[in-house]
Amino acid sequence: MKPAIKIENLSKQYRLGTVGTGSFAHDLNRWWHTVRGKEDPYLEIGEANDRANKGESDYVWALKDINFEVKPGEVLGIIGKNGAGKSTLLKLLSRVTRPTTGSIKARGRIASLLEVGTGFHPELTGRENVFLNGAIMGMNKQEIRSKFDEIVEFAGCERYIDTPVKRYSSGMYVRLAFAVAAHLEPEILIVDEVLAVGDAEFQKKAIGKMKEVAQGGKRTVLFVSHNMASIQNLCSTAVLMEKGTIIAQGDTKDIIDLYLQNNSGDFETHIADREDRTGTQNVVLEDYYIETKNGNKIDRVISGTDINIVFKLKCNSVKGNVDFGIALVNNNDFTLGIVYSSYQGKFFSVKEEDDHIYVKYEINHFPFSQGTYKIIARVLFNGIEADNLQGGIGQIDVEKGDFYGAGNYGEKGLGPVLLEGNWL
Repeated sequence: MKPAIKIENLSKQYRLGTVGTGSFAHDLNRWWHTVRGKEDPYLEIGEANDRANKGESDYVWALKDINFEVKPGEVLGIIGKNGAGKSTLLKLLSRVTRPTTGSIKARGRIASLLEVGTGFHPELTGRENVFLNGAIMGMNKQEIRSKFDEIVEFAGCERYIDTPVKRYSSGMYVRLAFAVAAHLEPEILIVDEVLAVGDAEFQKKAIGKMKEVAQGGKRTVLFVSHNMASIQNLCSTAVLMEKGTIIAQGDTKDIIDLYLQNNSGDFETHIADREDRTGTQNVVLEDYYIETKNGNKIDRVISGTDINIVFKLKCNSVKGNVDFGIALVNNNDFTLGIVYSSYQGKFFSVKEEDDHIYVKYEINHFPFSQGTYKIIARVLFNGIEADNLQGGIGQIDVEKGDFYGAGNYGEKGLGPVLLEGNWL
């Protein structure tokens, strides 16, 4: 089966602060090389797109040597930090701008939703813009008319459909723009983070529509979002971008784990230096970190995923058993959950020759909703308090995830603890 999209050696270079190369002489030089069939002389210079550091060159590679394929009917998630090159890639795919080098081969009509109101003319009415946008996508009038009522109903703006869109709110803009792109059935649909503009009700409808599109297998979807729950729920595969390059492609869950790992920064907790401790100090907590099931360290957790919390304990030439306890506390210092290893009949053996031992607590299907939670830890040694850091040892930052596996992220409001059960 031929790919719906094939990208080979795709690169995009920009000159910072100017249009073109910055001078007539440079533009003439570039043109002269092109006429003679030679490579652009300015391609040899330029730096990676690292927005955090000041560079030496005025040229920057927004994308550099991108290669991948997308199968027909595949829903591909594209994730990465701001400035990674995601939107540039989608603009090239949508033919908003041209690549500096490389090629893009796409089979079928492409519909793009890159910004609020993309392709809309502010002076035209909603009705006129639906037909204009459809024509831009390559649809004929009959195709647009057959879907018109469905588009308007989905967008929820029937009362204003004959009003110029310049009078629409940003939410109404994105509702209508998304409705057009989703209902006019292009073979390839490209969506970039715009769903965050809509309200909760519309986001639910939009995600549901995209899921319907994806499950049909008739359309290829490229979806960029910083919402890992949406990526997790909609996409079968994903790519991770960083500084204008693709650093990984594969199963969505694995790519999300890698993304969280790469963006977690400094894992050091500096617990060993703290002096606000109570207890005998026979065994003390020296460090901790959170990891995925694959052993990748992270400092953000997605609701519904499996994680481990690993604690490093320093042992001071003692022998006995450790009972380890942890609790999660919300911003109001209300304890949401507490557990000791002894509750489950588990103790950790310490020998006199042990300098350190590691205690790992496994949490399957992490049951807390989006937010920040404080971690409290306490060490009991031979039944007596050995270490208790006052005020907690750190925090867990939790991102919204598809906990229930149905694409519903709590539009009706969520408490901190996500209940898990079955409706009969």
